[in-house]
Amino acid sequence: MHPQIELDVVTLVADVDAAIAAIDAGTIDATFHAVPARQRLPDAIRAAHVIDEPHQLLVGPRHALASAHAVTPTQLAGYRIWMPGMARGTEWADYYDELAAAFGLTIDVIGPVFGYEALLAEIAGSAELATLVGQRSRYLWPDSYDLRRIPVRDPAPVYPMSVIWRADNPHPAVSKLRGYLQSRRAEAGDAEVWMPKWGQRSGSGS
Repeated sequence: MHPQIELDVVTLVADVDAAIAAIDAGTIDATFHAVPARQRLPDAIRAAHVIDEPHQLLVGPRHALASAHAVTPTQLAGYRIWMPGMARGTEWADYYDELAAAFGLTIDVIGPVFGYEALLAEIAGSAELATLVGQRSRYLWPDSYDLRRIPVRDPAPVYPMSVIWRADNPHPAVSKLRGYLQSRRAEAGDAEVWMPKWGQRSGSGS
């Protein structure tokens, strides 16, 4: 839509507090995070809910749910959902803690993190392991893995993602990015969704 604008995309491994501090300091122009409703923002910081990311279950061909066309969160109770390296105290961990409590899920965060390639290889070869991925997340794997991406529905767990920026940032790309995200925001329509209570933040910034 704006090919003339160059974006420098970086991975910032941080919780929402550290991300907000980086925005406030001018280290980065914008960042994407879930922003809990209880989160206090500095006066110059704005946050707008722009992405609702439904989940898919990722399993290998020998998993008991490998042939399912869709699953409900309740059906996932009793299965091991492996998400190694998820740091406690982050909004990601808070999200999955609340999801697990709501539907009786077993989310295993134990294990070393060797990158998503190693995670995919482990899941492909296991009859028990599964993980949750975002519907729009892109992963590549060898055909021999025969991994299955299965929509989670009724309700569809949704991770609420916001863009965070400084209100006084003069960079023209920031406002264009916000406008683009707002125009492309995928609405859930009539689908039944589940969202953490802490993620139901009112207001969209300005």
